[in-house]
This record gives sequence, structure tokens and C-alpha cells, in this order.
Amino acid sequence: MTSESALGEHVLELGAGPGAGTAELRRLAPRITSIEYSHAFAARLASRKQDAPTAVVRGDASMLPFADSSFSAAVAILMLHHLQSSELQNRAFAEIRRVLKPGGVFLAFEIQDGWLQRAIHRHSTFVPVCPASMPALLSAAGFARVTVDIRFGGFRLRARREFERG
Repeated sequence: MTSESALGEHVLELGAGPGAGTAELRRLAPRITSIEYSHAFAARLASRKQDAPTAVVRGDASMLPFADSSFSAAVAILMLHHLQSSELQNRAFAEIRRVLKPGGVFLAFEIQDGWLQRAIHRHSTFVPVCPASMPALLSAAGFARVTVDIRFGGFRLRARREFERG
């Protein structure tokens, strides 16, 4: 299976920031929509020349401005800990599930809590996400097949929006 087929045709990039992951996502999927909370980051990212169809939206991951079942995949890289509370993180999980198509995948990479991460984030929001709690939190948001893979420096999440049975 190629990376493109794994991500599908339209990927939602959550918390694009300065766009460090956007170029790689453009290489892996035919269409990208990037959402960024910071007006400055969103404006800079939108002003870049894009090789593939890419839209940049200024918005909040806990209140996604997209229709239900809009995306084949959602990707959040080093973003979840920037949400201002665990309640907003949980709301974001529910929103991500809502905007994914049935069969769509949510992929994330996060850092773990620690003194170094707290020092780095001294002047910004840092609400750590506990890897051990992620299966229950994502399942509560409606995801299935949740996996957590702890790596040096952080952990990877993978979850799927299942097809509805009817």
C-alpha cells in the first residue's frame, strides 16, 4: 500500500504552524487542507506557492469549520499539547472524528510530559497528552482501532473512524 492510498485523497492537517509538515503531506496526498489557530502562521502559510491543491484555514481544532465526512485522513503533528485544556483536546478528538469519512484515519505525533518539554513551552501553552489515556479518550470520541506507539522523543497515535453499520 502506498502512502497516498493510506492517507486518501483529501488530508486535514491540524495545527500546521509554520508549515514544516505541509510540504511532506503535499507529497503524500493529492489535496491538503491545513488549519492553524495562529493568524500569523496561517497567513504566512497561505502566501506560499503550493504545488498541490492546498487550502489554509485559520481556525480552532476544537470547533472545525468543515462539513461532516469531509476528509480521508487527519494529521496532527506536535499540536495536541497546544490546546488549552484536556476538555478542548477531547472536543478536538470528537470534531476530528466528525469530519473524517467513514474508514478515515487520524494520525498524530505528540511529545510526552517532562521537565524539558515544560521548559521549552514556558511561554506557550503546554497541556501534555498522556499516551496511556489515548485509547480510552479516542474510543470515547468514537474512534476504533486505536494504537499508541511510544518512540524516543514522543509517541504516535493512529485511530480509525469505522464504517457505520446500518
